[in-house]
Amino acid sequence: MSEINAPIKQPPSIKISSGEYYHRWRLIKDALARYGVVVGGLGVIVAIVLIFFYLLYVVYPLFISATAEPVSEYAVPEQALGSTLLLEMEEQNEIGARFTDSGHVVFFDAADGKTILTQAVAIPEGAHIASFSQGSPINEGAVIYGLSDGRAVVVKHQYKVTYPNNVRLITPSLKYPLGEQALVLDESGAALEKIAVSVGNDSTTIVAKTADTPNAEGKIRLANFQKEQSLFSDEAALTRTDSVLEMSAAGVEDILIDKEEANLYLISKDGQLAFFDISDKASPKLRQQLNVVDAGQKITSVTFLNGDLSLLIGDSSGLVSQWSMVKDNLNRPAMEKIRSFKVSDKAVVAINAEQRRKGFMTTDADGMVGIYNSTSERRLIKERVSSTLPTAAVLSPRANALLVQTTDGKMHFWHVENEHPEVSIKSLWERVWYESYPKPDYVWQSSSANNDFEPKYSLTPLVFGTLKAAFYSMLVAIPLSLMGAIYTAYFMSPRMRVYVKPSIEIMGALPTVILGFLAGLWLAPYMENHLAGIFAMLIMVPIGVMLFAFAWQFVPKAIAENLAEGWDAAILVPVILLSGWFAFKISVPLETFLFHDTLRNWFKTEWGIGYDQRNAMVVGVAMGFAVIPTIFSIAEDAIFSVPKHLTVGSLALGATPWQTMVRVVLLTASPGIFSAIMIGFGRAVGETMIVLMATGNTPVMDMSVFQGLRTLAANIAVEMPEAEVDSTHYRVLFLSALVLFTFTFVFNTLAEVIRQRLREKYSSL
Repeated sequence: MSEINAPIKQPPSIKISSGEYYHRWRLIKDALARYGVVVGGLGVIVAIVLIFFYLLYVVYPLFISATAEPVSEYAVPEQALGSTLLLEMEEQNEIGARFTDSGHVVFFDAADGKTILTQAVAIPEGAHIASFSQGSPINEGAVIYGLSDGRAVVVKHQYKVTYPNNVRLITPSLKYPLGEQALVLDESGAALEKIAVSVGNDSTTIVAKTADTPNAEGKIRLANFQKEQSLFSDEAALTRTDSVLEMSAAGVEDILIDKEEANLYLISKDGQLAFFDISDKASPKLRQQLNVVDAGQKITSVTFLNGDLSLLIGDSSGLVSQWSMVKDNLNRPAMEKIRSFKVSDKAVVAINAEQRRKGFMTTDADGMVGIYNSTSERRLIKERVSSTLPTAAVLSPRANALLVQTTDGKMHFWHVENEHPEVSIKSLWERVWYESYPKPDYVWQSSSANNDFEPKYSLTPLVFGTLKAAFYSMLVAIPLSLMGAIYTAYFMSPRMRVYVKPSIEIMGALPTVILGFLAGLWLAPYMENHLAGIFAMLIMVPIGVMLFAFAWQFVPKAIAENLAEGWDAAILVPVILLSGWFAFKISVPLETFLFHDTLRNWFKTEWGIGYDQRNAMVVGVAMGFAVIPTIFSIAEDAIFSVPKHLTVGSLALGATPWQTMVRVVLLTASPGIFSAIMIGFGRAVGETMIVLMATGNTPVMDMSVFQGLRTLAANIAVEMPEAEVDSTHYRVLFLSALVLFTFTFVFNTLAEVIRQRLREKYSSL
């Protein structure tokens, strides 16, 4: 009983001392910090990877191969109305048009061939069609019929889009820009064997080759019709100018007039090209005559490339060559072959140019249809549309569909997927011979107000500009920042270091847009006006410092010893300022004495070096000023962190402070110094606002310090707001961002590998 009634003993309470409590709390905080750092680091890595894959996602469609797929096949609409002279298709790919040799136009549904409308062209009675030609696509579908009695009829096919009941309705029709009355081109009534037309807003030019008659040989006749609006009437009167070209018409197989009605091309079947200047319609002038195909070959097809600046000439060997107008040695326009495409081993039957890009479609004698792009110089599609031979073909205005008529009386409607034909490895990174350029070159010019513009997407000048800007900025930043870091960390008084180091680091917080603003609006004009002073300062400041150092030896010891150790730099500040002031003061008389003119003009006249106000020198100074705090801070910390026992031991063994610095401190701190330089270089490569505002943004490849540049980052900032989403321009800008991303990633990775090796090499010191 006594044992039962005995009180239960409680276990002794565990008391935690305050020291153990804080120890446990510190362990918890250490664990939280450790996991926080891990999560943050992984988050950064994930973010970088996601950025990379997003850039890749946007860029990838640039390199997807073009495709063409059959949609439908049906009998040629209204075959009884004659053979097809021309196939056309409107912008929405809903309606096709067939121009026949009987003078009819058949409008039909492009998808199923159902006839929508049939219209007869106003061909005069008693005359029949002797020739037919299509005008430039920019002429809104103009075609011309040359008749057997020396007359011609110009007609346009047009499409009106309406939305009754919110459903798109396209209504085709014909229009006669010069009236339904046939135009007399040859008074003698000779048949017009070959004909061409160019229809503008206020002017129309027709060139025709007349047939031989018993009384006269055939001629090349030119007729220009100029509209003149009356002040008292809404009707416009036509003023006509006629002329005859002083050239034999024999052998002329093709006639082409450019959209500006300034240039005329006559092509013979044997490969002769005659190039005329017809700016003065009353007096055409022969500019050039040359052979455009190899010996033994014949021209089988010829047309304008979009913009009418180039001719596409197909021959019997299956070669398509592009001839463009360039300036010769005497600065005169001349035709020159800039590239060629081996389309087939068979003859090229037809060439159809795209209406909005520098692409074209070819049809060969074996029935193969191919689509090419001239700028990227690559074949995009090659397909056999039918087992029988094509007789007519057309590429839609948006180049996303094609119609092909074959000898078996069938019409084939295909869908084309070809979004980014201008992009290739060659067009991005190699020299390209663009239209109107005298030679192949690296060019970035992504847009223009003209729809006939040839986009130029070379990334080479942008990469060059990026490296050039980084080079000159590092040329300024590395010596100043590293020398400053060495002096501040090793030689400067601790009291002075307390003020100097934070002051320089605060410079890094200055917004780069402010630096760019000052560089563009103040520094660039100042450096232009005081160029001689800048160069004089580079000479006078070192000389001034050395003279002061020499003179300091003669200062009385009582004064010299009063200067506290490590404060030497303070007395050099006024010396540097005075030397710089003196350099600018003597620069003008020195410039006049040595060069008899301004230094800028001397560079131009003697060395042929031009001077742009916003140039690489301005960028080097401004961006160097932005990079200096980064390199200085990291390098100074690395040098200051070198263990004191190393420096003390070196000095104790008899080494001088400078020997200790060079052979001990710098070697030990080299991984940190290298990291500082690499981080500064990465900052310079990715800088946007300074180069945007201080370089002039000219994408030229010139290493001269006096010329401007354009960097990848600045180019993205300038053009991305204007780029159409998902367009080729838009995706190429993302590609340039991917190039910049990849470049910095690879360079930083390489730098990290080198830094680790330096650390392993000098860790034993």
